[in-house]
Amino acid sequence: MRVLLVEDDRLLGDGVLNGLRQAGYAADWVYDGEQADAALKTEEYDLVVLDLGLPKKSGIDVLRDLRGRGKSVPVLILTARDTTEDKVIGLDSGADDYLIKPFDLDELLARIRALARRKSGRSVPLITHGEIVLDPAAHTVTKAGAVVDISPKEFTLLQTLLDNSGRVVSRSRLEESLYAWNEEVESNAIEVHIHHLRKKLGAELIRTIRGVGYIVDKSAG
Repeated sequence: MRVLLVEDDRLLGDGVLNGLRQAGYAADWVYDGEQADAALKTEEYDLVVLDLGLPKKSGIDVLRDLRGRGKSVPVLILTARDTTEDKVIGLDSGADDYLIKPFDLDELLARIRALARRKSGRSVPLITHGEIVLDPAAHTVTKAGAVVDISPKEFTLLQTLLDNSGRVVSRSRLEESLYAWNEEVESNAIEVHIHHLRKKLGAELIRTIRGVGYIVDKSAG
């Protein structure tokens, strides 16, 4: 899952970025509103964590412009502005959630999971596909009750495919969900991860649609 962090406080931003990456997210970090605007116009993100008091362009203006372009990416406002009026303005401008600083990283991650769950149309925290159960909070995968050892990248790729079960996900979209700006992507990285997942979870789980991408068919159960 690809996350854009927009935060001008370098110490706080560094801590949140590390927390996001340790939780398995491909996270990019920008420091002002103009950088955020540019990133949101050129990259595809699954979620945005947005401060309001930004240099060059306010977080509210970034949010309003984003929604004005018809983009529905979930936005979680992360700010020290704690008045009811600030919250109303943020939510009415198109934010999906609002978290006050100081905050606990575990709560931030839980809110991100909740927004991702809502975006994918799930009402339950676990993702179940036949005998396979993926737990986004615990970062575990089981098959027929047995824990399957998979890498963080494989976990993210599997979750992306399961969240889009029944729909083809392009190779480029999978790369976007797995790799942040400063991560080098090998030309066959997606194919290698898919190969490993098939070995661990069954060759029939992920189908290749040549020239288009990959798909996990909807579970009969």
